[in-house]
Amino acid sequence: QVQLVESGGGLVQAGGSLRLSCAASGRTFSGYTMQWFRQTPGKEREFVASISWSGGTTNYADSAKGRFIISRDNAENTVYLQMNSLKPEDTAVYYCNAYKAYEGQYWGQGTQVTVSS
Repeated sequence: QVQLVESGGGLVQAGGSLRLSCAASGRTFSGYTMQWFRQTPGKEREFVASISWSGGTTNYADSAKGRFIISRDNAENTVYLQMNSLKPEDTAVYYCNAYKAYEGQYWGQGTQVTVSS
């Protein structure tokens, strides 16, 4: 089992920044691709960004490109999402996800991000 705990959400004005963190514990963090998703009421959870185990490969949703940066610190078992130039449409619950082929995936409990106009 991998336990994921997100933090760093909150209320911010449009144009502002937030840094989300996701701390992993439990079984080894090794080899897991880490991802961020977000969800608003009545909508499906949507992909935001991902980062490979080595950190050498990152991917972003079009909505996040140029504004969000995903990074990880494997020594600290933590993944981050730096969110800049936030927009009201970024308002959502943000979830951390750990994925490894043949071992499944794990989700955190989510952290609320609210961007006011």
